[in-house]
Amino acid sequence: MTGSVVIAGLGPGAEDLVTPEVRAALEVATDIVGYFPYVARVEPREGLTLHGSDNRVEVDRATHALQMAAEGRHVVVVSSGDPGVFAMASAVFEALENHPEYHDLDIRVLPGITAMLAAASKLGAPLGHDFAAINLSDNLKPWSLIERRLRLAAQAGFAMAFYNPRSKSRPFQFGQALTILREELGDNVLISFCKDVTKDGQKLLTVPLGEATEDMADMRTVVIVGNADTRRVGPHVYTPRYAPTSSESA
Repeated sequence: MTGSVVIAGLGPGAEDLVTPEVRAALEVATDIVGYFPYVARVEPREGLTLHGSDNRVEVDRATHALQMAAEGRHVVVVSSGDPGVFAMASAVFEALENHPEYHDLDIRVLPGITAMLAAASKLGAPLGHDFAAINLSDNLKPWSLIERRLRLAAQAGFAMAFYNPRSKSRPFQFGQALTILREELGDNVLISFCKDVTKDGQKLLTVPLGEATEDMADMRTVVIVGNADTRRVGPHVYTPRYAPTSSESA
């Protein structure tokens, strides 16, 4: 098979955060596959076909990419952020698992800057120690599992970054998440809301958990919750690189 599939991350939004490696892959691609808004970020040119699709057909999209590559085309499957973080890399390999005839294809994953890390950099260093990334959407897993992971991550003392915190179809779940976090962490731990990071209209807000409300987040917001050691220094938020021993915290 002479074609190829590159699974690429376009970064959080700002064009200067797309890596040179990803730009090089886009320049030689014959086909771009992805969710409509992400495909729209790729500049049209002669010899390039853009294949935009809905955000709930990830495996179908991935299978289409594999099919085109098997026909000799050079396909780039695009995601925002990093393709391995709640994005298309897993979907491509899921499709590949179901189609052994494509196992010999040339497939590469190119990393990108995640929304989570871009948001953290704008705040300071809130993910400076151990942290957990959790997708709050229950499209692909039950809400009961999300609740369990939230509670356990909070009990373990992880800082946390939340993707897809609140949508029009599930407006109340983020409020339930805040209730769980307050039960486990109290009201004083810092929570940050980072909307449209690196884009026009970027908004950052950090408040104590007790002051957070569910309407502070939407699907364009990355939410970062600190741990008991996370603090402010001037306008910045950071989590120290060390954790106190039991004797130090006593």
